Amino acid sequence: MSITTAKANFRKINLITIVLLFVLILAGGVVRSSGSGMGCPDWPKCFGRYIPPTDVTELPADYKQAYVAKRTAKNMRFAKTLDVFGYSDLATRIRQDKSILLPEEFNAARTWTEYINRLIGALSGLFLLLTAVYAFSYRKDNIWIPVLSLINLVLVAFQAWLGSIVVSTNLVAWIVTVHMILALVILALSIYTYHLAKVHGKPRLTVKPFIGFLAAAVVILSLIQITFGTEVREQVDQVAGHYQGQERGKWVEGAGQIFTSHRDSALLVLVLNVMLYALIRKNFSRHSIHQQIMSFIFLMIMLQIVTGIALSYFALPPVAQASHIVLASLIFGAQVYLLLNLYRSANYVEVRA
Repeated sequence: MSITTAKANFRKINLITIVLLFVLILAGGVVRSSGSGMGCPDWPKCFGRYIPPTDVTELPADYKQAYVAKRTAKNMRFAKTLDVFGYSDLATRIRQDKSILLPEEFNAARTWTEYINRLIGALSGLFLLLTAVYAFSYRKDNIWIPVLSLINLVLVAFQAWLGSIVVSTNLVAWIVTVHMILALVILALSIYTYHLAKVHGKPRLTVKPFIGFLAAAVVILSLIQITFGTEVREQVDQVAGHYQGQERGKWVEGAGQIFTSHRDSALLVLVLNVMLYALIRKNFSRHSIHQQIMSFIFLMIMLQIVTGIALSYFALPPVAQASHIVLASLIFGAQVYLLLNLYRSANYVEVRA
């Protein structure tokens, strides 16, 4: 295979990987909104099988006791790791929380929802591996492409392990948040390596400092906003547990201050993106990649506001929950890509006063 072909394959596979990562985030959102996180009590298999059961009669004998024993051992090992890194309070909470050792009753729909999520995750991991392999075709042109691709591969392996911990600890809040943030880091690195390959050989460009600063600020703010959103979801899960899954209309109200912070920061996100949109329109041509990306971001933000309203005032409909996190991820990914294109693009046209 020629170097040119290998490079072309890298760009194609990297782009497919990015799409798969968004699909994986959607699948994760469906899992959370449908309460299917514990649909498979073990990992990487599901009820000890590569193809999960569809009926309770297909379950292994004494599976609850067996999985409780395995989960206890894994949680104790994880608690020791947390102690090493100074998270003794969380480690103690995991050791003392007997509720995380209670397996849920079998539900075929939830089991298959979680299983499909895992399949998409495995497929994404495979494409990240292929991306890392083909990335070496750029080793003489830009060493960061293979280096970052390998780093992403390591992060995916860690993410898979963390996913097993999420299952083992019964969706302990702090771990779920880290799991989501790490997914966004993997997504951002994939977008970065794709961009580096796409603009290889093109000149580096200079933009007005304030535009670059504002674009970086909206990326950071989106990451913070998504973190707030994940914590809101964690708080809502606790409230839902208190109401035993009933009275959905009271869940948002019970989320408290973190929900208020998430809602208020959404206004700041909107204001800064409007400012950035105005600057992009002023300084770049109508057909530039920058205006196209910014228009996409603005559309996603409008849809995000709609889903946010639905979540707040219509008792957290599951469809809106999954849509909300996917839209947030699309906004974050597009903002990262915009930031990268602000400094290197073949279509840059600055409008001078």
